[in-house]
Amino acid sequence: MTGLVVLAAGEGSLVVEPVADGAPRWHHCGARIVPGAPPLLAATRTAASFSLDRDCPLSTAPVAGTGWFGPEVIGVSRAGKRVVLAWTDADISGDDAHVRITCRDALAGIELVQTWHTSGAGWHCGAEVTNTGTAAVTLDWLASVLIPLPPQAARLISWRGRHNAELVEADEPLPAHGWLRETRRGISGHGGAPGVYVLGDGAGWHSGDVLAVQLCWSGDTRIAVERDDEGYHILSAGAGLQPGEIALAPGQSWAAPVALLGFSRAGRNGAMAVQHALVRAMQCWPGGAMAPRKVHLNSWEACYFDHDATRIVALAQAAAAIGVERFVLDDGWFKGRGDDSAGLGDWIPDPVKYPHGLAPLAHAVRDLGMEFGLWVEPEMVNPDSDLYRAHPEWALHHAGHPRLTARGQLVLDMARADVRDYLFAALDSVLRAAPIGYLKWDHNRDLVPPSGAAHVRGTYDLLARLRAAHPAVEIESCAGGGGRSDAGMVPYVHRFWTSDTIDAVSRVAMQRGFLAFLPPEMMGSHVGASPAHATGRSQSMAFRAAIASTGHFGVELDPAALAPESHAELAQWVAFARRARDLAHHGQVWLGQGGDGLVWQAQGSLDAGLLLWVIRTAPPLDRRPRPLPLPFVAGAGDISVCLLGIAGGLAGHLPPLPTVWSGPDAAPVPFTADWLAHVGLPLPPLRAESVALFHCVRAGGPRFAPLHPET
Repeated sequence: MTGLVVLAAGEGSLVVEPVADGAPRWHHCGARIVPGAPPLLAATRTAASFSLDRDCPLSTAPVAGTGWFGPEVIGVSRAGKRVVLAWTDADISGDDAHVRITCRDALAGIELVQTWHTSGAGWHCGAEVTNTGTAAVTLDWLASVLIPLPPQAARLISWRGRHNAELVEADEPLPAHGWLRETRRGISGHGGAPGVYVLGDGAGWHSGDVLAVQLCWSGDTRIAVERDDEGYHILSAGAGLQPGEIALAPGQSWAAPVALLGFSRAGRNGAMAVQHALVRAMQCWPGGAMAPRKVHLNSWEACYFDHDATRIVALAQAAAAIGVERFVLDDGWFKGRGDDSAGLGDWIPDPVKYPHGLAPLAHAVRDLGMEFGLWVEPEMVNPDSDLYRAHPEWALHHAGHPRLTARGQLVLDMARADVRDYLFAALDSVLRAAPIGYLKWDHNRDLVPPSGAAHVRGTYDLLARLRAAHPAVEIESCAGGGGRSDAGMVPYVHRFWTSDTIDAVSRVAMQRGFLAFLPPEMMGSHVGASPAHATGRSQSMAFRAAIASTGHFGVELDPAALAPESHAELAQWVAFARRARDLAHHGQVWLGQGGDGLVWQAQGSLDAGLLLWVIRTAPPLDRRPRPLPLPFVAGAGDISVCLLGIAGGLAGHLPPLPTVWSGPDAAPVPFTADWLAHVGLPLPPLRAESVALFHCVRAGGPRFAPLHPET
């Protein structure tokens, strides 16, 4: 290809310039442009003091040792010594939707292929290295993506976390030197998807330039931003590799995980929409399309390990009575599993608790009108198990060093084909022995010692084999809560467990962080007990259920243990969630902040209708609520808005509604979109831990039934 290469997607463009003596040079990564016929990069760069006589601007594949002093795209060593790379040959090919860049170093025997292709409004970015030489080499680093940040970039938004405290947002200025988000625990971690948002100066939820990157990887990752001495910032992202783990014999290749890259001029919400679209294009639903997301009841917090067939059938009956569509039996069903100290690895029903196996229980659940699901933790093994006694060598370990347990368990080496074969046979047998439509796939510890990229890809291989053998079975990814919620798992699973904390106040921020990269239909969000088991805090049933209704709704308690009024209320919320999913799990998601501590989110589309949750967690400080601007509806014409109800607060003591919302049967109120965008939606008074739920649709569109008056 000659001339500038431009790959546009949505509101963004990638622009590079092929050169005769190396990798293409970066011109632009940011807002969509039509470049016309600008001068070549060399014609625009001035001389600089204390610099090499040969200019070395940022290329798509920068390497050290040839005049480039910034971050590298690749690091290679041979026999313990660094291999200095210098691209002796490079070519670029493609079309308006695909670009392939091939860089070769004939002396070192290394070939690097970088690929970019558009997917909707964003890009998939990949990289693969091949050893074309005659001696083995070790790959130390390979960036999936390495890009210059737009000149207006000003802030970084990322997330950190731990078990029971996932997805804590961090808002930082671009660094004067460098910024690093690195994980080393063997899984993507409780900070959520491995990714970052780069905000332009003044960008917010609804406007401004935002670039977002996430890696499709479920292991260690490294995302870095470095400021070059010429004043611009460079972002790189890739898998974190263990020293020496990727050894390439002559002719062998290794591909980096794909990076999902998107750019929007519509703020964080626009960038979020791009990421959701990229992820949705990767989803592999049973039957080829997403069916309505079944309302769960998961048994864990209802009974923990204390169950048998009689107890579980009773719990399933209580679930069916409130309208639950899928019953999931959690931990404790398999051989020797009376607590978390034994049994992992022995995937056969416990002969004491379930002497006739799981088939009678699964059929009983199906007879109640529900799908039967099952908890598994295949990648782990307890030392107190038949599997470990037969194959202690299958657990990750350093010879001669203590084997460090967590939650009483060790980690199986998923890089081993014999381990994967055993696990496939065991899980395949379980799935064939009973009508099981769902697996909750858990992962309850960090990897010690680390196992590297082969471990991650071994897990993907096992999941792919099971999906192929049982294509109708849905799988949920759980890792001590939200420890492995990332796009790398998306082709294999259908849901992520956001956090083991079901406290609704804690879940507000967590779930907003989850939605930065992954869509709401994959976000497990349950109604838990009050007081919450993880925090000890109490909230009303309505508040807990309203917060859960923003994602894939479920229940994590025993309905039969509720007081009659709470039992009836929960049944009403299950019915609401089953109606709401047709709006909330399709279309776009918008997040925002209002005055006096309010946050809000909207899901759906104005044509089919969207739901708007206005959430208050702390008591108001203002005398009256201010109108809530909804910038995303600007220019959308006439809109009808219904207040569906107020969830939470102090039951029976809510202040009177303003007249605009006190019409009979939640009558729709007409607004112009520009009024809602710039003046704002009038709000009812909200007390601490309450949610106002609205339905918004273009004038004349379908109405949505209100919440039950008691909520």
